[in-house]
Amino acid sequence: MKTSSFFRLLPLSAVLLTACTVTQPPTGTGSANSPQWHTREQQLQKLKNYQTRGSFAYLANEKKVYARFFWQQYSPDNYKLLLLNPLGTTELELFVQPNMIQLTDNKGKKYLSDAPEALIYQLTDMNIPLNNLKNWIIGLPGDAKDFQLDENYLLKSVSSKKNGEIWKVNYQGYDASTMPALPNRLELTQGKNRIKLKMDNWTTQ
Repeated sequence: MKTSSFFRLLPLSAVLLTACTVTQPPTGTGSANSPQWHTREQQLQKLKNYQTRGSFAYLANEKKVYARFFWQQYSPDNYKLLLLNPLGTTELELFVQPNMIQLTDNKGKKYLSDAPEALIYQLTDMNIPLNNLKNWIIGLPGDAKDFQLDENYLLKSVSSKKNGEIWKVNYQGYDASTMPALPNRLELTQGKNRIKLKMDNWTTQ
């Protein structure tokens, strides 16, 4: 089952990403073997409960989706992803927890699955690497071995190959007001698919 008009695009959607504050991309190069990176890595791994919200864009050949997103992480294997259209109506709501994954579409229909990435693709034609995204969104490379750090030992880029797909992540800015500093702009690419995330704020516990 696929929906060809999952999101209703409105002129307002085009300004969702451009209206956000632009920060400078990370520069320089830091070593992944340095104690500074190991300390930061441990700090990020200790983040078990956090949430962020902001702007989401999915750009593919003839598919362009703009939305507001809300991500809440309750534990390593328990999180919620919410996408809202420009009018503020729920378009997708995903709950992931051990032994139960539930997705609600824009008509309120609920689906159960043990493969959220495949389910989202089936319903929306969007390829979103959820399993890795929960690490990338806070600035961790996850299981990727190919990554670069900036001069402040913040993640600058990641290249990850899985199931024949190569995802590349470029970090374009960090929120220095959080402790530890967390990403506020990043872009994911896989072939001709692009995902842009702009985080407005972070809440951590």
